[in-house]
Amino acid sequence: MKPSIPAAQMTTAELASYIDHSVLKPEFTPSEIRREVEHGIGYGCKTVCINPASVEIAAPLCAGTGTGMCVVVDFPFGCSSTASKVAQTRVALEAGIQELDIIANYGWIRGGELQRVEEDLRAVIEPCHEAGVLVKVIFETDALTRDQIRAAAEAAIAAGCDFIKTSTGFYTGTSQHEVTGAFDDMAALMMECAAGRCQVKGSGSIRDREHFLRLIDAGIDRMGIGYRSTPVVLGLAEAQPGQSGKGGY
Repeated sequence: MKPSIPAAQMTTAELASYIDHSVLKPEFTPSEIRREVEHGIGYGCKTVCINPASVEIAAPLCAGTGTGMCVVVDFPFGCSSTASKVAQTRVALEAGIQELDIIANYGWIRGGELQRVEEDLRAVIEPCHEAGVLVKVIFETDALTRDQIRAAAEAAIAAGCDFIKTSTGFYTGTSQHEVTGAFDDMAALMMECAAGRCQVKGSGSIRDREHFLRLIDAGIDRMGIGYRSTPVVLGLAEAQPGQSGKGGY
């Protein structure tokens, strides 16, 4: 949804409410996870986006703050069985999460098996909604054509998703697009696909303030921002050399 005021006029707190602060690096130690979760809370981000194994660290830190926990399920490939995804989801729900991100099986999307995609997602979305938890479905758009993205959106919306979302930031295959992640044309395509039926989350390659503000003004509802880039897009720090690499939204 397009904001009522330009993003450049928003307060830091208002801008931070658009951010899922990504703490997803698989090599992070427990102390590094704790540090970055604390940073996300300190910035006032909407959520900290974490792997399931990080919940026990994040839960006590987030309790009583304005920052929720968003757990990723079957990240970053989306290739587990439906039963496995449901089991992961139920464990996350028991931990008291507020939001859940799940990767749609993009091999199925590429193969045209959209009914399987819809059923797979619904099995996760329904228990989340019963618990009052929002679900964002990641398409790994870098691996898909525009027509495949449109088809995936229809399947995810039919399954009841709250958000459709661009790439994981971890995809290492050959991109279908000249620019990866939440570039402007992809953001526009995702909003076209949503058509007001769900919200849109942009993730992947959002590393500078100008891009971040531009996506807000375009109507993107939430953004996954890598842990190093959050202070940059909020205008609290300068980008560091080497910060343009892939990984973690």
